[in-house]
Amino acid sequence: MFKHISKYWWCQILGWSAYFVINVFFAYSFSGKVEASFLINITILMAFGLLSTHLLRNVINRQNWFQYSFEKQVLLFFALIVGTGVMIYLGSTAVSNFFRQPDHRKVFSGQEVVRNLLSNCLITAIWWLIYFIWHYVDRSRNTQVDKLKLESTVKELELKTIKSQLNPHFIFNALNSIRALVDENPQRARTAITELSNILRSSMQVEKVETVSLENELNIVKDYLALENIRFEERLKVQYDIDPDTLELPIPPLMLQTLVENAIKHGISRMVSGGVVRISSHVRQMQHEITIENTGQILENNDGQGFGLQSTRQRLSLLFGSRASFEIYNKNEQTVEAKVLMPLI
Repeated sequence: MFKHISKYWWCQILGWSAYFVINVFFAYSFSGKVEASFLINITILMAFGLLSTHLLRNVINRQNWFQYSFEKQVLLFFALIVGTGVMIYLGSTAVSNFFRQPDHRKVFSGQEVVRNLLSNCLITAIWWLIYFIWHYVDRSRNTQVDKLKLESTVKELELKTIKSQLNPHFIFNALNSIRALVDENPQRARTAITELSNILRSSMQVEKVETVSLENELNIVKDYLALENIRFEERLKVQYDIDPDTLELPIPPLMLQTLVENAIKHGISRMVSGGVVRISSHVRQMQHEITIENTGQILENNDGQGFGLQSTRQRLSLLFGSRASFEIYNKNEQTVEAKVLMPLI
């Protein structure tokens, strides 16, 4: 039964019960006894306190008071204090008079009225202060939670958008490699189509995740390079320097494939004699470092701002924030190096 009582009613019951106990305690401490009339009066006052605060709470909630400006909320706060204090005084006095003898009934005038009103307003000021602070903290917490949910949703949408743009880019380049085999070597073309289907199957699976293991990503890269070897033959040489301890580390899906594709498209394909693509993965200074080196040079009109490289920066930023970095530069006069640093998570 108690499970169905809301937090609001628990606070109401416990709060006014505490008010009742405190008054009885002080009354007994000062006089050594508690008269029945005092218990009746304090019970009536407590009942009207609970009733008036609940009624006015319902009224302001219907008016969506939390949407008011700060100035209006301050005015509302003081109006509620006065309104509740008056309601408690009038109601409790009227009901108490019903139990008194005619010559002992209180009148609604004199200094005693002001004193009782001030006393009631002090009680209600504490009640409304707690109520306003509670809702302020609760709304702030809900706003923060909603903000985090929104940021998470936006992040997820951005990642999905980037992936949806990457896949066609990857497919078209792979199909171009296969097209060159159709007339020259049909058997190899059929094998290449099987390799492409394996790559597409893997790429469809990573659509559902934000990160994949380096080992899974390397498998896609090796399939892709197998297709590119058909086109470049001896012009393309691949070297691997992979620390086995990094194979299970998470990286953004298709990131490595994008960087390798970029190395071949802007490096190897432009070299008459071809060149070397070197893929490395190591842990250095508590960071996962991936480097892709390729023969070639970055030209002034192609300074690493292409779509594939921009998408790499975006995904790293979305997944790891400022803890990850990506840069591409001319390592020397013959080699370009792309370096990715990611936190160990």
